Amino acid sequence: MLLTLAWGALFFPGLFALCTWALRRSRPEWTNIDCVMISTRIVSSVQAVLATGSGIIIIRSCNNVITDRHWLAREYVWFLVPYMIYDSYAMYLCEWYRATDQKRNRSSTFRNFLSQNRLMITHHVFILLVLVPVAQRLRGDLGDFFVGCIFTAELSTPFVSLGRILIQLKQQHTLLYKVNGILTLTTFFCCRILLFPFMYWSYGQQQGISLIQVPFNIPFHCNLANAFLIAPQIYWFSLLCKKAARLFDPPPTKKDG
Repeated sequence: MLLTLAWGALFFPGLFALCTWALRRSRPEWTNIDCVMISTRIVSSVQAVLATGSGIIIIRSCNNVITDRHWLAREYVWFLVPYMIYDSYAMYLCEWYRATDQKRNRSSTFRNFLSQNRLMITHHVFILLVLVPVAQRLRGDLGDFFVGCIFTAELSTPFVSLGRILIQLKQQHTLLYKVNGILTLTTFFCCRILLFPFMYWSYGQQQGISLIQVPFNIPFHCNLANAFLIAPQIYWFSLLCKKAARLFDPPPTKKDG
C-alpha cells in the first residue's frame, strides 16, 4: 500500500512537471496558462488510460462477479489516491495562472476556484472519503469485478481532455474537434451511463435473475451508492449534449438589407 501510494505521489506530479517543461521548451509562444492546462489534460488522459486498462484486466479475470479477486482492484485504488490530491491542486494552479494572465485580484482566486469547480471538488472528496474506504475495507473480499467496471468509466476522459485542449488552442472549427465530440459523447454514454445497467445485468446473470429483479435482490446501500455515482454522470452528460448541439447547429443566416 505505502509503496503504491509513494509511486503515485511521484508519478503524477512528476509527469505534470515534465509535460509543462517540455511544452515551454517546444512551444515558447504559448502562455503559462496554455502549458499548464494542456499538461493537466495530458496527465488526466494518462491516468484514464491506466485506469481503463486496469479495469479491463480485472473484468476479464473475474469469472465470478462476486467472489473472484484480482490484485489490481486494490492496488490501483491506492495509486489513484495521490492522483485525486494532485488533480485538485492542478485545477487550482490553472485558476491561479488564469487570474495572473487576466490580471485579476489574486486574493479572490481561491474563491473563484471553489465556486467554478464545486461539482468536481465534491466528486474528488467523495472518492477520497467514501469510495476509497468502501473499495479498500468495507466491501471485504467481494466485488473486484465491479471495482474494475468503475475503473473503465475513465475511458471517456482522454476525449474530454482532447476537446478542452482544442478549445484552448482555438481549434473548435476543425473536423478533429467535431469527430472528437462524437467520440466523447459515445464513450461517456457507454462507460459512465450504460456502465451501471451492465453491472446490474452481470450480477443478474451470475445469480440467474433478470435485470429488473436485481435492484430488489441486492442491499439497499448498493442501490444508493450507485445512485450517488450515476447522478453527476447524467448531469455532465447533459452538459456535453448541450455543447454538442451548439457545435452542430447551422450558422445563422444573414438577413439582407
